[in-house]
Amino acid sequence: MITLESLQEMFADLETRTSWNLEGDMLWGYFFTDPDPKKLQPVADYLTNAGYKFVDIFLADDDDNEIYFLHVEKIERHTPETLDQRNQDFYELASKFNLESYDGMDVGPVEQRV
Repeated sequence: MITLESLQEMFADLETRTSWNLEGDMLWGYFFTDPDPKKLQPVADYLTNAGYKFVDIFLADDDDNEIYFLHVEKIERHTPETLDQRNQDFYELASKFNLESYDGMDVGPVEQRV
């Protein structure tokens, strides 16, 4: 599980390595896993109904195991504490849908559209 302390370290690291405004809107990606891609689709539907954008369900590049990832994203503002709560909610969601895991998140700047 991702701890609050690891999120605090992640935010501190991003503040030193990037020029991103982490207090503003960022594009957050979230990932769920399961060996059965059919189990990921109901979670994708649930999350898109909750305002997340569906990105993909894809097979991981892992020769030893066949594992599928669900990737969703949303433009949000987070602190380590709010992201910790989001992660806790997603761990519960993965359990509710009997998925192998909520695998975590990534973050990047929101692309400016001209």
